Amino acid sequence: MYEPSAKKWTTIVNSNIFAHMNLPYFIAKRVSLNNRHSFTGLIVRIAIVAVALSLAVMIVSTAVISGFKHQIGEKIFGFWGHIHITNTQINRTTGESVPVSIDQTFYPSLDTLGPITYTENPVIFGMEMPWQVERKTKGGIRHIQVFALKPGIIKTKKEIEGIILKGIGKDFDWTFFDKFLIEGNRLELPDSAGSGIVLSKQTATRLELGVGDKFIFYYVREGEALAKRFIVTGIYKTGLEEYDRKFAMVDIRNVQELLDWEPNMVGGFEVSVDNLQDMEVFSDYIYMEELPGELYCESIRKKYPAIFDWLALQDINEVVILTLMLVVGLINMVTALMILILERTNMIGVLKSLGQTDWSIRKVFLYNASYIILLGLFFGNLFGIGFCYLQEKYGFIRLSEENYYLSEAPIELNLFSVLSLNMLALIVILLFLIFPSWLVTRISPVKAIRFK
Repeated sequence: MYEPSAKKWTTIVNSNIFAHMNLPYFIAKRVSLNNRHSFTGLIVRIAIVAVALSLAVMIVSTAVISGFKHQIGEKIFGFWGHIHITNTQINRTTGESVPVSIDQTFYPSLDTLGPITYTENPVIFGMEMPWQVERKTKGGIRHIQVFALKPGIIKTKKEIEGIILKGIGKDFDWTFFDKFLIEGNRLELPDSAGSGIVLSKQTATRLELGVGDKFIFYYVREGEALAKRFIVTGIYKTGLEEYDRKFAMVDIRNVQELLDWEPNMVGGFEVSVDNLQDMEVFSDYIYMEELPGELYCESIRKKYPAIFDWLALQDINEVVILTLMLVVGLINMVTALMILILERTNMIGVLKSLGQTDWSIRKVFLYNASYIILLGLFFGNLFGIGFCYLQEKYGFIRLSEENYYLSEAPIELNLFSVLSLNMLALIVILLFLIFPSWLVTRISPVKAIRFK
């Protein structure tokens, strides 16, 4: 007959034991539930929204900047490869190639080179350390191919345009170009040199040329003006305006003919690596270990530094955006915490009079703040990841391709980056909230209870 009552008291005692074991958490939970319909509840909801928006903006900005750098870099490397091997006397002003013999010990066997071991001075906090450590590349050489360049002028019935012919051989890797070929076909490279040419969409539009159209290419050789006829077989568009307006693709044998070279002479070699992070390491290795004295090797990052410096500036933009968003979240959380403390002045006085320590009471509000932050992070992930998914699927945010090299905002969402942003926001905001929670220590229990 007394069994139900015994069970009831047992439950209450157990709950009371749990409450005393973690009293700050127990009180924080009750406070958060009772604040939903008060003015403080409104402040808490605003703080949740602020944290959610801050995290969402951080996730989206990181994904966009990462995608932006990756896609533009992929276009540049796809167009030029990662490393160039050329004659040391190359003329950078005119862009015309200096002949290099194709009969080299490293060609075409260089693409069999696997991971290599190297030493470097580690960099800590931006400072190069005096000792060296041994490392290994993440991949090897993926591909090597020949190329040659010849500048000249395209003349049609109505227009005239300067252009650089990029000669390619049968070893050319079409993986990149196939993605950007929007009209016609890739170059056919039969046993004898054809007259086909692949123009960029930008050049074709300016010259009013289409697939199948013919034109005259004028060039200079040893002070004499000469001409050669080409036929448009394909039109490409990478979106890299600087390259699209300058270069057209032809059979390398045409360039050899225009330059009056022997069949075994090329302008240089393009080398592609398996992993982008190994580019500088392999550039140095090839130069030191593989090349004869008359050849020079450099990475595309060093050959065309302007665009990579511009991409590097995006890292600064990312840091600025993350910092601003963290500050927004911090300000709102500090405001919410101070309002929570001031509204619960009487409760703090009672707890102090009952023997609770300042730190124990501060933990009540820190637990409450953690609850607000976690809710904000949940909705922030929901909005941020959801926005990235929609942009990646539908591409509704469009960009000016002339200015940004891309037609839509790119997205590259990384799970590690998302988790890192969540941990960064949670830890930084909680650490900063320890300082305003010090307000609890300034509340006198006598005065707090007197004005209850």
